[in-house]
Amino acid sequence: MGASLWGGSSYPSIISWAHFIMMTLIKPFTIARLPRIVFGSGVFGQTAEVVSRYGHHALLVTGKSSFRSSKQWPQFLDRLNAHKITVEQVSVEGEPSPQLVDDVVETFCKTGIDVVVGIGGGSAMDAAKAIAGLLNVRRSVMDYLEGVGQELPFKGPSVPFIAVPTTAGTGSEATKNAVLSRRGKHGFKKSFRDDRLVAEWAIVDPDLLSTCSPNVIAANGMDALTQLIESFVSTKSNVFNDSLGVSGLSAVRDGLIALYQSEGTNAQARERMAYASLVSGINLAQTGLGSVHGLASPLGGFYPIPHGVVCGTLVAEATEVNIKTMQAREPENPALARYARVAELLTRKQFDSLDESLDELVKILRHWTVVLGLSKLSQYGCRIEEMDLVVSQSRGGSMKTNPVILTDQEIKSILNTRIQ
Repeated sequence: MGASLWGGSSYPSIISWAHFIMMTLIKPFTIARLPRIVFGSGVFGQTAEVVSRYGHHALLVTGKSSFRSSKQWPQFLDRLNAHKITVEQVSVEGEPSPQLVDDVVETFCKTGIDVVVGIGGGSAMDAAKAIAGLLNVRRSVMDYLEGVGQELPFKGPSVPFIAVPTTAGTGSEATKNAVLSRRGKHGFKKSFRDDRLVAEWAIVDPDLLSTCSPNVIAANGMDALTQLIESFVSTKSNVFNDSLGVSGLSAVRDGLIALYQSEGTNAQARERMAYASLVSGINLAQTGLGSVHGLASPLGGFYPIPHGVVCGTLVAEATEVNIKTMQAREPENPALARYARVAELLTRKQFDSLDESLDELVKILRHWTVVLGLSKLSQYGCRIEEMDLVVSQSRGGSMKTNPVILTDQEIKSILNTRIQ
């Protein structure tokens, strides 16, 4: 093969990538608080015992039905009963709203809840995280949401929170932010964010993914992939999270399509995607994200689009726009080499040139978008003439760590490609 992207006569391996990173200097970094993580098939069986460490009155926050209809649900309730734990239950349908959080807090704030357990996808865990934060504080979550309301500093204390993901995508079990939405013309999608909201325990059991439908696997898996890519090329990327990112991207490569095509029955694919999702949450919490998640915030507020669908339908186009912008305006931007490394990982190939690797990255992302059946934005009511408003609301926290500053027209081009 031709000259390596990193120098020398042969194409780089993981070792030469590590050498490349070290040669660019190790930038200072800070690792924020993380939960105690228990990972592995079957570890959900430990959850009742973990809950019992915090008291005897638990609030269970779950999704609407999929996990509750599984065989694990009655078994879990039996284990809690064996530990003499009194249980209250709340279900979350769709993405959680500030009103839902406030209503649940109002209902249970005087009942002496000792521990909150979030079991489900990102929506259930985000709701549980916010509820745990406010049960003892007894203020509206609107007082703390970023970009809306008073944005008061959160001082806690939070009720202990245990996170149990049943989907592989958001990585919410490892983050300090609870994402809440209000949909409509004046809608928003904003975070309640503080280290005090981080789960005490994240119990990640790949077996729980067996209840996921193919469309959930697709959307959530592309969310995890997007988070892994965006954190890897973020302006706050660092050597610590790089190593996790490489392993997470490799896990998505080997797990996502296999899990989707098996409709959740492939045990090895479940393990890979549960791991990838966890890593994506750890990394985004440390490095921030990029343009896809910058756009996901207003899109999720204005339209009834599931978060994973936004990520899955936009990631290829956003990646291409970022790459072309850097090639035109910042050809020395180190994120180009990072995108090239992502291409190597996802394709299992070595390339003769940087340009070739970047082209192949966009191709494989587009291919996965088609294979996984990700809908275009127009399926959710998005129209080109409304995208100026979306663009104007997209420059929140995630866009600030995008590897290159995009113009409004460049951001709009990402959206337009997936509307038509």
